[in-house]
Amino acid sequence: MSDKLSYKVADISLAEWGRKAIEIAENEMPGLMKMREMYSETKPLKGARIAGCLHMTLQTAVLIETLTALGAEVQWSSCNIFSTQDHAAAAIAKTGVPVYAWKETDEEYIWCIEQTLFKDGKPLNMILDDGGDLTNLVHGISEETTTVHNLYKMKANGTLQVPAINVNDSVTKSKFDNLYGCREKRATDVMIAGKVAVVAGYGDVGKGCAQALRAFGARVIVTEIDPINALQAAMEGYEVTTMDEASKEGNIFVTTTGCMDIVQGRHFEQMKDDSIVCNIGHFDPVGVYFLKKLDEAVAAAHLDKLGVKLTKLTDKQAKYLGLDKEGPFKPDHYR
Repeated sequence: MSDKLSYKVADISLAEWGRKAIEIAENEMPGLMKMREMYSETKPLKGARIAGCLHMTLQTAVLIETLTALGAEVQWSSCNIFSTQDHAAAAIAKTGVPVYAWKETDEEYIWCIEQTLFKDGKPLNMILDDGGDLTNLVHGISEETTTVHNLYKMKANGTLQVPAINVNDSVTKSKFDNLYGCREKRATDVMIAGKVAVVAGYGDVGKGCAQALRAFGARVIVTEIDPINALQAAMEGYEVTTMDEASKEGNIFVTTTGCMDIVQGRHFEQMKDDSIVCNIGHFDPVGVYFLKKLDEAVAAAHLDKLGVKLTKLTDKQAKYLGLDKEGPFKPDHYR
């Protein structure tokens, strides 16, 4: 079919943006990147002609480029008319992979799937499908229920004509992606589960941030100048240390202190590539805080046993906050 389009995307000029975003996404997909490292030279997928019908996102782009790196020929459409990330589609099309994906109408959606069937004398020999529309087109499977259930029924009655792999019920899908991947936020497109999150400050805002990050599966480290707050954090099960130490470990950094110079140049130099740094603190809303020294001394006495490392204010920070470097850090009415 000489008149077949080599690709169709919303805007090919988005390719450069897409390429940068794909490189970031690669850091979140170590399994696929390991496959490239292990098998790109031997090309175990040489001869595979794969039609894919999955959400055309940055993560799918990493999958596509892994398949091609391992020797496969790939053509792609999206399995949903709303989910295509146009910059991802453009970047993949720019590499020469036939991609047919944008935010289409229903009719255009079917047309896109039809373009991936390797009509040029080289029929496909493998499909990757999410939702069953490509499978339905190739094999004639109805969509009365979820695709995998239909495949099991067809296998049972002897009508399944091709081998099928149920990815959704694999352990690495059901126990990880289904459980952890489904609860992520879209702001950074980064999975929080398994990351090390550093929360600077354990006041009310810091407490809320630490709880939220822990709920999403992060291992949370707290930095704190106040021994009472530091003790609270330790009693909640958080590691408490200094930013100098935490900056070497963290993937996500959230400052909640209302102070200046919390994350400094030397900390950025120690951070891992692709670390995320954000701020939810600004100025303390209630002014200058003091507390009787005894409470802080009692709290501080517990810290060594718990392995807590207390952050020390610099002269500049203490002046900025209007506090003595050694405390007290709380108002008299603090409870």
